[in-house]
Amino acid sequence: MTATDRIVLSSDHSAIALRQSIASHVKAHGWEVVDIGPTSPDSTDYPEHGIAAAQRVASGEFRFGIILCGTGQGIMMAANKVKGIRCGVCADTFSARMIRQHNDANMLSIGARVAGEALALDIVDAFLNADFEGGRHARRVDMIKAAEL
Repeated sequence: MTATDRIVLSSDHSAIALRQSIASHVKAHGWEVVDIGPTSPDSTDYPEHGIAAAQRVASGEFRFGIILCGTGQGIMMAANKVKGIRCGVCADTFSARMIRQHNDANMLSIGARVAGEALALDIVDAFLNADFEGGRHARRVDMIKAAEL
């Protein structure tokens, strides 16, 4: 498999069960999934997990990353500190589709305390099934890339 077939998943302790459900769902749709944990319900720090997944996406090893924490916000903020990452937190399918189509997002963040399992799987599907539209959106994504430190 190539990076275009691969997704990395990570979360903090609050989202282990949902992350594992997403991993199974994505695998069933033909993606190679690498789940980098954690596996213990002991408290852990979401920045470590968001950054670790983001670094793997930014390196080109994975096409996409899916990360989770309680709200999805903190882990998303941490991931976006990695150069080359465009991660959005989504609690609905419309936003998940739009961050791919308009922002060429390469990572998706979901709040495990915000979205139930069925909605989370729909959000993942909307994200993975959408394609970047380019055009005027490419110019805007280039502006985001140019602002990276």
